[in-house]
Amino acid sequence: MALIVQKYGGTSVGDVERIENVAEKVISARDAGHDIVVVVSAMSGETNRLITLANQISERPDPREMDVLVSTGEQVTIALLSMALNKRGYPARSYTGGQVHIRTDNAHNKARIMDIDETKVRKDLDAGRVVVVAGFQGVDEQGNITTLGRGGSDTTAVALAAALKADECQIYTDVDGVYTTDPRVVPTARRLERITFEEMLEMASLGSKVLQIRSVEFAGKYNVPLRVLSSFEDGPGTLISYEEQTMEQPVISGIAFNRDEAKLTIQGVPDQPGVAYNILGPVSAANIEVDMIIQNVGADGTTDFTFTVHRNDFQKAITILEQISKDLGAREVNGDESIVKISLVGVGMRSHAGVASTMFEALSKEGINIRMISTSEIKISVVVDEKYLELGVRALHGAFNLEQASGK
Repeated sequence: MALIVQKYGGTSVGDVERIENVAEKVISARDAGHDIVVVVSAMSGETNRLITLANQISERPDPREMDVLVSTGEQVTIALLSMALNKRGYPARSYTGGQVHIRTDNAHNKARIMDIDETKVRKDLDAGRVVVVAGFQGVDEQGNITTLGRGGSDTTAVALAAALKADECQIYTDVDGVYTTDPRVVPTARRLERITFEEMLEMASLGSKVLQIRSVEFAGKYNVPLRVLSSFEDGPGTLISYEEQTMEQPVISGIAFNRDEAKLTIQGVPDQPGVAYNILGPVSAANIEVDMIIQNVGADGTTDFTFTVHRNDFQKAITILEQISKDLGAREVNGDESIVKISLVGVGMRSHAGVASTMFEALSKEGINIRMISTSEIKISVVVDEKYLELGVRALHGAFNLEQASGK
């Protein structure tokens, strides 16, 4: 008998009818002979509704009280789903994060899980019950309710699966798996049967919104096989696990892209030790994350320094850069908010040469100019003008034959 942890997101439990449908899915797994632990999010829109209420009271609500408030969303869902299962003759018991002792640190609104006491859950499973746990929440050592931040229910599910040594953690969402790229951009995009933790981490960090990054990190750390499935249609989904040495890896598994990029350049900076720190130190101190960085070869005793940030941070970053420019005696500062990042991801790159040249050739054929390039062992990212995003993604998808079936 396998132990499976299932997680259902907000759209999957958006109303009573959908909660009843979730109950049927849980029962199907139970009837197949599996022990089931279910983790649920708040009903779609509920967390936002609660945040709006808080903001009507205070512009800056107390973080502790905010956690008390927003954690109630999941409490509604666990009770309703347990009622739906009990009504169908399948004994179920619901628990808040605190009741199953999901212990976190005390960083309200973005807490991290420290450990889980799975004793109650195991006792219920042994008694033949389905256990329904509220996602997104826990308690600190003082017993204060904490929440894990956006998408935290995925992390709850993976953490429970790790603590229980579950056979699989199934994340039910509104897509039926992980695709080679966004099907809205490339209609011929293919659902992957499997992908490695490394690849999924890269895809998630590069703009793929299927899973929360923290949950993938957690799953990789504790070797919890993850499966992404659709709440609304049956299918095998995509399995995320460690790379199997015997498996023939495709060179490229997927193409991720991020529209939320902005590029800044400070020109004519004195070419001397410490210049990178002098530029990026104040940017980092302002809590602005820097992504890609390029420093040109120095000429005439000066150099140009270019980096990318999230588009929301563009104005803040350019203001800081203009002050730095004055302090360093640089020539000028300029920026561009109309850029995007396109990335190829695949563990197969490790053993295949020529990936970069194929990528650059495909973009060149479409007349797409590359502004910046960044590489790692399993990814190549380029920055291009925003207007070329969809054309670039489609060209690369075709160049690497990602629409064709593979051994993956």
